[in-house]
Amino acid sequence: MTTLPLDGIRVIDFTQVMLGPCCTQTLADYGAEVIKIEKAKIGDLSRWSLGSDPDGLNNPVFCSLNRNKKSLALDLKQDAVLKGILDLIKDADVVVNNFRPGVMERMGLGYETLKALNPRLIFAVGTGFGLEGPYRHKGGQDILAQALTGLMKRKSDEAHPTSIYATPLADYAAGMHLAQGILLALLHRAKTGEGQQVSVSLYSSMLALQMQEGAAWMMREKKLNWGAFPLTGCFATTDGEIVMVGAFKQNPLRDICAALEMEDLSLKPDFADFDRQMTNRSALQAIFHHRFAQNSSAHWLKRLEDVDILCAPVRTLAEALDDEQTRINGMVLEAGETPAGPVRLVGSPIALSAAPVTVRLAPPTLGEHNAEFFPSTPEALRGDAA
Repeated sequence: MTTLPLDGIRVIDFTQVMLGPCCTQTLADYGAEVIKIEKAKIGDLSRWSLGSDPDGLNNPVFCSLNRNKKSLALDLKQDAVLKGILDLIKDADVVVNNFRPGVMERMGLGYETLKALNPRLIFAVGTGFGLEGPYRHKGGQDILAQALTGLMKRKSDEAHPTSIYATPLADYAAGMHLAQGILLALLHRAKTGEGQQVSVSLYSSMLALQMQEGAAWMMREKKLNWGAFPLTGCFATTDGEIVMVGAFKQNPLRDICAALEMEDLSLKPDFADFDRQMTNRSALQAIFHHRFAQNSSAHWLKRLEDVDILCAPVRTLAEALDDEQTRINGMVLEAGETPAGPVRLVGSPIALSAAPVTVRLAPPTLGEHNAEFFPSTPEALRGDAA
């Protein structure tokens, strides 16, 4: 058996949806025992994300975030259940939640209470906007964080309408920041013996994603937009789309023109340097669009790569998942089979040579592990009793 970095670490996981579960799945992938506490009969809200599903409450969204975990489905309003949870926390290393501030306190599971019970405990919290401040009690959600932090206003072309980014950037970024915070707190505890509270927010994580742009604005009042650079863009070809990034070279426009079998536009006064290319970006991009539309993606990709211009085809997710590079990188994991078919999940992007990620536990059914931790009266503790 491979020794995993977090072997022996017990995590009591009150999280749901994405921010918290992607954090605790990372801990579980690398050896932590993650005990997921779910609401009796209902469970993690992501179990209902796809409506009706052939696998019931183990739909693909839930499965994508909850491998290598154990599930307890409990009615926390029962005194016996709360006592059992507190007994688990006495010997736990980490408690994680992503409720609004105050919810854990109302359940009798706030940081000060648990700290008194277990001084070595890492108490990790993911919120929408932070533990303090004017947005403290505002409902936190990925799209709201995109909007409030300026991310939604960022686009490669001002002519494009403002729109929601289709992948939950805030949830994933905050989840990974929360995992980093937990690991840092565990290292600190190893040196000092002390536990502590760790907190992250969707709001702060979205600002952190814009660290370069934020510094450019605060220090120079300059708007930095990598996607709007003059030699960068997405261009339709005769059979698809490609993206090109003309950067990291002394005169990338000259090489782009050579690849596109055009006159060297960098010799023209309007395009002679970066500032003038930015000023005349619309005209330059129109030339590129016209030229790329005259041949296939494969043709242009080869020509651009031959002169060392960064480029790639614009693909669908299905095409990316079917790529050999995806397989080589270990980014598809098998987690057993259900009546609806194989459970196939996106793997971890963190590759440790001595501790590769495997699926030790398939995504759990709701309350699958109740009897393991509450063997005396599991049905009643699940809240299933009349």
